[in-house]
Amino acid sequence: MNSIPPQNHAAPNSHTESQQLQAVEQEQEDESHRLLPSSVSPSSDAVLIKTVERNEDDDEEAAYEAREKILIGDFELDSPNSSSVPPFSFKKLWLFTGPGFLMSIAFLDPGNLEGDLQAGAIAGYSLLWLLMWATAMGLLIQLLSARIGVATGRHLAELCREEYPYWAGIVLWFMAEVALIGADIQEVIGSAIAIQILSRGLLPLWVGVLITASDCFMFLLLENYGVRKLEAVFAVLISTMALSFAWMFADAKPSTKELLIGLLVPKLSSRTIRQAVGVVGCVIMPHNVFLHSALVQSRTIDPNKKGQVQEALNYYTIESSAALLVSFMINLFVTTVFAKGFYGSKQADSIGLVNAGQYLEEKYGGGSSRFCIYGKSVRALITRSCAIIPTIIVALVFNKSESSLDVLNEWLNVLQSIQIPFALIPLLTLVSKEQVMGVFKIGPTLERAAWTVAALVMVINGYLLLHFFLSEVDGLLFGFLVSAGTAAYVAFIVYLVSHSNSELSNWLSQFVPKSASYSGN
Repeated sequence: MNSIPPQNHAAPNSHTESQQLQAVEQEQEDESHRLLPSSVSPSSDAVLIKTVERNEDDDEEAAYEAREKILIGDFELDSPNSSSVPPFSFKKLWLFTGPGFLMSIAFLDPGNLEGDLQAGAIAGYSLLWLLMWATAMGLLIQLLSARIGVATGRHLAELCREEYPYWAGIVLWFMAEVALIGADIQEVIGSAIAIQILSRGLLPLWVGVLITASDCFMFLLLENYGVRKLEAVFAVLISTMALSFAWMFADAKPSTKELLIGLLVPKLSSRTIRQAVGVVGCVIMPHNVFLHSALVQSRTIDPNKKGQVQEALNYYTIESSAALLVSFMINLFVTTVFAKGFYGSKQADSIGLVNAGQYLEEKYGGGSSRFCIYGKSVRALITRSCAIIPTIIVALVFNKSESSLDVLNEWLNVLQSIQIPFALIPLLTLVSKEQVMGVFKIGPTLERAAWTVAALVMVINGYLLLHFFLSEVDGLLFGFLVSAGTAAYVAFIVYLVSHSNSELSNWLSQFVPKSASYSGN
């Protein structure tokens, strides 16, 4: 039978229990250190909470929810440290096919098509080489956009928010929204023109705007049934364009010799410089750079596994190259048809997006005009809603003559040109940073090539802007506003370049004070 210990033993037992309690507390503390990372301390609770909140925000802003992503099963290289080139599989290529073709729609928008038909009518076959190399430059930029999306698991807009200080992020966001709305107006107006042509003038332009604007809601509804359904619809639209313009190309019977010379022999004259600038300027669309980095996340890829990332990059490279090859062929067909039919003619200088169908009908017969079909890119519901009202107003204001709509298209092209640096510079800054890309950061050779392409595109678009404003700006007040806006515009570009830590940034640092290049993060 147990008995109560004598009172004179209480002190020693109490001391023993105290030691045991301290040992238990020490063991619990040691266990907590084993469970937590070595860098975590009780004072870092706020950091942990902030990290969790940031992850929750990232989930809310992700391009695709986990249930919407396409599962790519049976990755060949699942090891996080594997760097071998995975074996090729047509089955996997098919699973990765889609985002590149959605992206390629921007290479077939009304601005590109008008640039193509004007280049063909005014310059003949002489600018085909420039079209080919401009498409190659566009492919390089789009591959970098896809690379940053796959390697980080986040799209470019998310990364810009973390990379730049708050004020710069707001400016970049505003510029991206302006570019997107401008492109939206251009594509809606272009499609409305096509509807007007197809209805032989029965449906006015503003009705075509409403019909075209409604497609956004249809595509959003279609996306609820799976991203593959949406990709299939756009594949049908692109195929329709390709077959239609291929039929016109075959019917026009262009000279094979002149076509090959135009592709392989660079030729540029003072008379065609504006068309050449237009061809290059229409290739890289700022909103498309942001879009592609989000589209590639529609497939389930673990950014922490090098094998999966490398395999995805390989397939996306093939898929995007094939998509832009198709878009290049369509642009080639359009340029060639108008070169064969209208180069050297009286109508060459007056051909634009509005009257192109009429000229085709007169040249090749009534059936040709029904092939003027324009592709439409994926648009966000809110942005489309914001663009509908100004688009209707623009349609009513500019529907007075054929030339007024062409002037509108020129202004919208200028708007796109202004926004290009605010997509290219952040992209090249981020894709070159090891802190962002890890082992998938681009090497020095590719970085120099990318910055060269970016600089070339910005210089060409700068020439286009200068030429346009010199011919359009009239009046002291308007001239002052344009000059002030240009100064602020150039200053922000210099800031973005100085933030990039590239060779161009190092060169600029000789002229820009260090305080101006401080990131402020």
